[in-house]
Amino acid sequence: MIGTESLGVRGLSCLVHAGSRRYLIDPGVALGYVRSGLLPHPCQVAVGDAVRDRIIQAFVGATDIVVSHYHGDHVPLADANPYQLPLDRITVRAGVLVWAKGPSGLSSLSLGRRQDLIRKGGWNMVPAEGTSRPNLSFSRPVPHGSTFSRIGDVMMTCIRDGDESLVHASDIQMLNRESVEQILEWKPDLVIASGPPLYLDRITGEDRRAAWKHALEIAGRVGALVLDHHLLRSREGFRWLRRLSAEAGGNVISASEFMGREPCILEADREELYERIPVPPGWHEAYARGYAGFHEFVDADTAVMVNRARNQEPVSISSFL
Repeated sequence: MIGTESLGVRGLSCLVHAGSRRYLIDPGVALGYVRSGLLPHPCQVAVGDAVRDRIIQAFVGATDIVVSHYHGDHVPLADANPYQLPLDRITVRAGVLVWAKGPSGLSSLSLGRRQDLIRKGGWNMVPAEGTSRPNLSFSRPVPHGSTFSRIGDVMMTCIRDGDESLVHASDIQMLNRESVEQILEWKPDLVIASGPPLYLDRITGEDRRAAWKHALEIAGRVGALVLDHHLLRSREGFRWLRRLSAEAGGNVISASEFMGREPCILEADREELYERIPVPPGWHEAYARGYAGFHEFVDADTAVMVNRARNQEPVSISSFL
């Protein structure tokens, strides 16, 4: 895993080693531009900077790139804000294929970002939805969240390595039955997915019950279910994950735990960070212009996170099995 909420940033990026292939999935990063009226704390910015560098490094050895959708925490952007990954910092080597969600059903913003990757980034985009190749399959478009989501669709990915398989189910949030059925049909050993965004008021009790039921069903039929991303933008989400894992028998974990590390959900703790390490007025404007750094704000715990972020390891399907 490279960058997720339990690793200090927004995203669900990972590098998967399978045989001779190196799949870089959803290579983007963000920090949540405003939470509780606050811009990202410099400690978050420090970890985000390290994750950004790790993603750039991962492009060098990747044989395949997978783009599930075009939100700013999943792809490099031509118009990136100071806390995202700028497209002009990325070089995709000749011959590398980009297995991507196609243009159908995209918002005008996402369609523009897709065109940026092709025209400005020179990415060789292969519309992959609903296709299969040896050791690699992609779902048809599934909702970004609930069935009636207006946010658009995403594409799930199944990677096989011998007798083992992994599913990357980006941003499904466990809220749509069609997505769950496709995952179960693939019969994976390991699933990496977004949990429900419990920090949002629009998540109803019915949504919570559906997500719980779907996650338990998947957990009962896989070796490990990694739930992260939207779920861990709040402490409530982390408690929800703990209760779910206990009921499932212990095989539902965060991405950081999958990597053998303590979760560090910085966005959920943003207000606490500001109280503990005050930020002077004007710092964000100065940082955006390149006139200020984050090093003076980095405490010992954040320094450990930064070091780990720069050395995030590839995912092995058998890691937790």
